[in-house]
Amino acid sequence: MNMEPCAVMAPPPPKRLEDLKLPAVFMRDIALKTIFRKNAGTVTYLAKAICLPIGITQELIDLARSQGLLEAMGTLNANSGNEMSYQLTDAGKARALDALSQSEYFGPMPVPLHIYSEQVKRQSIRNVQITREQLLAAMGHLVLPEELISHLGPAVGAGRSILMYGPPGNGKSSISNGIRDAMGDKIYVPRAIEYSGQVISVYDPIVHSAAESAEDDPTRLRRTNRFDTRYVLCERPTVITGGELSLNMLDLVYNPTARTYQAPLQLKATGGIFIVDDLGRQAEPPQKLVNRWIVPLEENKDILALQSGEKFEVPFDTLVIFSTNFHPNEIFDQAALRRIFFKIKIDGPNQEDFLKIFALVARKKKLQLDEASLVYLLKTKYPTIKNIYANYQPVFLIDQMISVCDFEGWPYKMTPELVDRAWANMFVKDEVIVK
Repeated sequence: MNMEPCAVMAPPPPKRLEDLKLPAVFMRDIALKTIFRKNAGTVTYLAKAICLPIGITQELIDLARSQGLLEAMGTLNANSGNEMSYQLTDAGKARALDALSQSEYFGPMPVPLHIYSEQVKRQSIRNVQITREQLLAAMGHLVLPEELISHLGPAVGAGRSILMYGPPGNGKSSISNGIRDAMGDKIYVPRAIEYSGQVISVYDPIVHSAAESAEDDPTRLRRTNRFDTRYVLCERPTVITGGELSLNMLDLVYNPTARTYQAPLQLKATGGIFIVDDLGRQAEPPQKLVNRWIVPLEENKDILALQSGEKFEVPFDTLVIFSTNFHPNEIFDQAALRRIFFKIKIDGPNQEDFLKIFALVARKKKLQLDEASLVYLLKTKYPTIKNIYANYQPVFLIDQMISVCDFEGWPYKMTPELVDRAWANMFVKDEVIVK
């Protein structure tokens, strides 16, 4: 599959009320709550608020009218294209308040979980085929060994779990972000899903980057929609967590006041990437965190629980990337390692690649290099740390030298003195501090 937006099959727009596969009373109550909370008095306004075509919205209005919950105001609304306006009857207000007491959710009509699961299959991360050229283009700003790209490409293309490990400061986080950038297509993210009468909000503007669309076109709802607008067309999502990750962040988030649910991080990342950075820095041990992922990684499904204790399955279609500075054998048992499909070691650069990175950073930051100073750095300083190079060091050293130049009023030119002053801040000596 090429990575074009059209490669993903869009969820078809519903044509009739029964196409939504939701209970009629459930849909009616969401419409009533939306009218009550947003004062949505016309079909067009309500249709946009609940993300349904006008024809289906009119069906809901007719249903509510037949039950004495809505009434036509008998006048055309000049501010809404001379549309008929509707208002809640006393019985409709009472029903809306009763429904709100059970759940504060209103707005976009949710997608039933089983319908959403079918859409997940159509836009699976495992359908994405990334070429060497695409991966190199996304990581063009990084100096990486060719063999590393050869390992990363198949791992990303498989859409399975990846463990990247190695010494700190060698670009594991940058590589993870590059993998994210290589995902060039778009998928459809539901605004909310429904299971057993409960609504779970999924779309999150912080996680999901909505693609440009005709959303703001005031005439859009009067035309045939290209896809079900209960979904948002987005870039493949990326969730990045670090030391703050805890097991409860992988559970449904219940709001007891609103009586609604928020999807956990991995459900929001469906169809995209979940990056666990700095594994081993969390409060809970890495083995415990990975144990939580065993079923999802093996069976492509996750198990969540409602407040009632009822458990249910949701699709797990996510490329999980674990990144750690620890050796895998220190933090995992063999059973856990077996379930992580790809293990890729990220080492520091050799001297040649280190110099390439150093030159690229210096050019970007406008620091004039000096051959004698570079020789001094390589022949005098690096032997003191056994010539161990790291990808972060060029940026660190050059930023330090620039800071000194700014303070002293010197031109941006590398000198042995600047090397000494920058080097002094890169490491802390082991010494006993007398208290």
